[in-house]
Amino acid sequence: MAKGDVLVRLDNVVKHFPIRGGVLLRQVDSVKAVNGVSFDIREGETFGLVGESGCGKSTLGSVVLGLDAPTSGSVTFDGKDVHKARGAQRRDLHRQMQVVFQDPFESLNPRMTVEEIVGEGLRIHGGLSKEEIHDRVMEMLARVGLEPGHARRYPHEFSGGQRQRIGIARALIVEPRFIVCDEPVSALDVSVQAQIINLLRDLQRQYGYAYLFVAHGLNVVRYMSDRVGVMYLGRIVELADTDDIFRQPLHPYTQALLDAIPDVDKGEDVFSHVLSGDVPSPVHLPSGCPFHPRCPKATDKCRTVAPGMRRVGAAQVMCHLYD
Repeated sequence: MAKGDVLVRLDNVVKHFPIRGGVLLRQVDSVKAVNGVSFDIREGETFGLVGESGCGKSTLGSVVLGLDAPTSGSVTFDGKDVHKARGAQRRDLHRQMQVVFQDPFESLNPRMTVEEIVGEGLRIHGGLSKEEIHDRVMEMLARVGLEPGHARRYPHEFSGGQRQRIGIARALIVEPRFIVCDEPVSALDVSVQAQIINLLRDLQRQYGYAYLFVAHGLNVVRYMSDRVGVMYLGRIVELADTDDIFRQPLHPYTQALLDAIPDVDKGEDVFSHVLSGDVPSPVHLPSGCPFHPRCPKATDKCRTVAPGMRRVGAAQVMCHLYD
């Protein structure tokens, strides 16, 4: 597959979690975490997924990886349905699709050495001797900036940045083509975040990985991503090339997120543009446009009619303002 070809495709993905109650634990409602998401991720591309906490980003990442089954819709990887694959095909998909988690301490087994953690994927998929696995682990540790002596140590002996490097090595050891980076730097000190971001970019340039980069920090997304999807209450409300979305945001929610970035160079209250109100409950979604309760530009139509995704120039936006 050539760089730029579609590698991962989401088609109208919906994920609802049932809420059960009563003596018989019947379903009484549902948490509507993801509500009809569609986009493609191309070979060698970084697709940034941004939005406030609770908007469904991490749930969507789990569905993409096949860890959670969608309520409806489909996810395909290189033309294969991720959730219908069985047997050897499923194992192969799991090898080619990996994840780097948000918390580099909670995601590592404290009872395993670094060599055991990083080499675990190779042992699961089989086909290599102990010596070959050892050599591959040593090579991978060097690739992510760790020393050979680190192999016999345990996760608690490392800093947060080093633990995240271990997590990255574990994901890359099985030679994947696609990696979900689920807020991989949000739990790290600011000084360490740049090191991990630059490591991910350097590895992508060398080996051609495709990333789904999930984050709520817009500056990190801007630096990492080729395209950006802005997510709100389980929906993609705007999708565009990174430069376009930061130069000319179309959706009022995207505009509010960008306005909320503090500018310490301005002689004004740096927090004067914080978005007002709270994200509505994903159990009881608002009628019409999901953003209308917080939108300063909302009209009567926004309160009653749900907008569809429409194309505005090279971008896509879910908003009645562009009818």
